[in-house]
Amino acid sequence: MLSALPAAAVRLLLLYLALINLVAFALMGADKQKARRGKWRIPERTLFLAAILGGSVGSILGMAAFRHKTRHLKFTIGMPLVLIIQIVLAVYAFYLLG
Repeated sequence: MLSALPAAAVRLLLLYLALINLVAFALMGADKQKARRGKWRIPERTLFLAAILGGSVGSILGMAAFRHKTRHLKFTIGMPLVLIIQIVLAVYAFYLLG
């Protein structure tokens, strides 16, 4: 798949994935801090959107690093499920383009 794409497109894709994963990780940390301080929280929908947009690894790492949302089945099952779906789609795209 990656060989079928121009080098600039691959670099752009990798940059995007790095940034969205950093954002997803930071969102988990920010939401944990807000929870501790009793402040307005980041909506769960936003946390999942960041994961769905490619930040699933960052979200999962953020959950582990900040011990955040680890007791919620929606997150402990949902985030890994998003990652698995993304891997399946990436493999499918690899074979489709490759």
